[in-house]
Amino acid sequence: MSEKPDFFWDFLPFWIVAYGLATIGWTCVGRFLMSGFLPPDSTNYIYRWFVRLTEWPVRLVGFFTPAFVLPRLLPVVTAFWAFLLRYIAYVLFARYGMAPGLGV
Repeated sequence: MSEKPDFFWDFLPFWIVAYGLATIGWTCVGRFLMSGFLPPDSTNYIYRWFVRLTEWPVRLVGFFTPAFVLPRLLPVVTAFWAFLLRYIAYVLFARYGMAPGLGV
């Protein structure tokens, strides 16, 4: 009889990728929503941290995003790519048995 896999340790690569991409995606959403209420040079510490945490993925996505997309919308585009990559990663991890299943 086979032993049941450990939910956390046996799927650690999956959790790192899933939570990393979720963090990027949701902080980009937060950055975009807060930018509707605050100026770009705001001293609000939460907004400054959202910008600091998401600046590198937003710049990366801005590198290959068409120029007609407004810079203010780049966090939303980045969030889209982060969520899409998260979905693709899940499909790949599940395909190779590296993601936890729903069975008890």
